[in-house]
Amino acid sequence: MVGDIALVRGGGDVASGVIQKLHRSGFRTLVLEIANPSSIRRTVCFSEAIYSGEITIENMVAVFAENKEEINQAWSNDKIPVVVDPQCDYIKVFKPLIVVDASIEKKNTGMNRNLAPITIAVGPGFSAGKDVDVVIESNRGHDLGKLIFEGTAEKNTNIPGNIEGYTWERVFYSPCEGVFKTQCDIGDVVKKGQVIATVNGEKIVSKIDGLLRGILRDNTYVTANLKVGDVDPRISQIKNCHTISDKARAIGGGVLEAVLILKAIKNPHNDLTITLE
Repeated sequence: MVGDIALVRGGGDVASGVIQKLHRSGFRTLVLEIANPSSIRRTVCFSEAIYSGEITIENMVAVFAENKEEINQAWSNDKIPVVVDPQCDYIKVFKPLIVVDASIEKKNTGMNRNLAPITIAVGPGFSAGKDVDVVIESNRGHDLGKLIFEGTAEKNTNIPGNIEGYTWERVFYSPCEGVFKTQCDIGDVVKKGQVIATVNGEKIVSKIDGLLRGILRDNTYVTANLKVGDVDPRISQIKNCHTISDKARAIGGGVLEAVLILKAIKNPHNDLTITLE
């Protein structure tokens, strides 16, 4: 793989759609993560490579890399390197063409337009034309995936996505601070009233019957009111546990569209290319 370099901050389930589009379109994509990511939909999060060393999502292989040499090796093998780099130091190392903040933190923790020729951010907390070149709308609805060239994305609604009439009922939150314990796994069928997990002995109970689509790793340290899992009432849709979501694909498509537009605007001769040093 010898394409332009794209750095994506975040390797969670929404970021996976961004990473997929960039990687499959030929960009050398590098994922920047924190040391202990707490992803819920772990089967479709490239961040899981930090724990397992390697993860495959829809025929794309991501590997944990610890230095520049291992990153280059991953690219040579058409794999997606994932690194622990919360300070985004690899931006200085690789001088990428593209930097995307897909961490969904709902606030700007360091993005600015000087980081790369093309800068993009997903969701609220960023101002297009000021913090980044383009913001991608992340709220579900008519404008999901829309490119915003001036201004901000919609504020987070804090309402879980509606599946067959269920919103809040689908989602589990930590009742307190402590160690999250569970014997359940993604893909399990759970019943209303079933104990899904505990935090410091306090039970987390499913409010509906359904398919466990996401759940934190066992023994994860959590804060109070942290999202720790979710249930899909469509029990037959087990494939959804292992494939990138519609929302992530829409956002990923928006990011790719923004990249192509910005490359054309900033260099109409299409030679805006930065190579490895």
